[in-house]
Amino acid sequence: MTSVSPVDHIRRWTDELTRLRRDLHAHPELGFEEHRTARLVCDRLTALRIEHHAGVGRTGVVAVVPGRSDRSGRRVGLRADMDALPMQEETGVAWRSRYDGRMHGCGHDGHTTMLLAAAQYLSETRNFDGVAYLIFQPGEEGCAGAKAMIDDGLFERFPAERVFALHNWPALAAGRIGITPGTAMAAADRIEITIDGRGGHGAHPHIAVDPVLVAGHIITAAQSIVSRNVSPLDTAVVSLCAMQAGNPGAMSVIPAHAKLVGTVRTFRPATQDLIERRLRELVGSIAAAFGAKAELAYERVYPPTVNHDVEAGFAAEVAEALVGRDNVVRNLEPSMGAEDFAFMLQAKPGAFARLGQGGAERGCFLHSSRYDFNDSVTPLGAGYLAALAERAMPLGRAGEPAPMGPQP
Repeated sequence: MTSVSPVDHIRRWTDELTRLRRDLHAHPELGFEEHRTARLVCDRLTALRIEHHAGVGRTGVVAVVPGRSDRSGRRVGLRADMDALPMQEETGVAWRSRYDGRMHGCGHDGHTTMLLAAAQYLSETRNFDGVAYLIFQPGEEGCAGAKAMIDDGLFERFPAERVFALHNWPALAAGRIGITPGTAMAAADRIEITIDGRGGHGAHPHIAVDPVLVAGHIITAAQSIVSRNVSPLDTAVVSLCAMQAGNPGAMSVIPAHAKLVGTVRTFRPATQDLIERRLRELVGSIAAAFGAKAELAYERVYPPTVNHDVEAGFAAEVAEALVGRDNVVRNLEPSMGAEDFAFMLQAKPGAFARLGQGGAERGCFLHSSRYDFNDSVTPLGAGYLAALAERAMPLGRAGEPAPMGPQP
């Protein structure tokens, strides 16, 4: 076994990894369009002589790194997402996005870089007994890329027994790692409300049926669902985030149609069912009260991200071994954000952890136009991913079961 920790080993590559991450940041690609990113990943894996397979779940890549031995037959998957967001960057950094309307606003450029660094470390040292699968996943931002990879035979072709993922978290200080036992992230649902009224002249509203007025009442009423229907001991969010109606250049034209788009976030299936039912009741009845019609399209996009108890404890122990107990938050509060790693956790035992990078105190949180990944945490994140594989598949005597805890 090497006496150098994975973090210290990888830290020697910091400059190279920073250049790689910033190149990815400058060339963001949306879900299932990560062709350049996938080629870069494959080219780097080829240069490192690491076996890899492209086109898994359309644009996903899986690298295969065998350990020093494979007497145990253990298999562990490590996942990173690759896609960017459809948003305009406003950071002003030299490596800012070269494309209008596309930005790495959630740090997936950093996640990809960390997993590539972990692959290089594991390939160089091979201090484990089994096989590590490095899963470079497309389409996390609303495209269910994890499900696409699973449907494409991910776990049949690469039969990981456990899976782990790491996401940067600006609300935690750089150098800290957080684990949430149980439900770590919320379910994410998409709602679209279509309102049909009767257009007319703004000076003669009594002849029209105004869908904008109906939309306003629906927006207000929807906020009552959480405050008056969901238990105060439960947690949920209903957010209507976009509205389309009429033409801004036509000040006196009442449109015939309006559309509202938003999201619902919940932790419990029963709460999810309740909110969908109440939305349907409110949308239809409010529209009818004004003489209009309205329909709700409710799409359940991602399930909750639920960490498995044993693997969450294991992930926390590995983190403590790397950064010390004081730098590990074992009960990090759940987030109302969502993650399609949830699909992998439905298929396999595993855990989702969050890596502190700071920045939230400056208003630089995930999905902000001013967000940028903190390159200084790359070695820690990569080393942590590598340590998960090493400690889940420790070198030992043939036939030993896979222990779930850091090895002495």
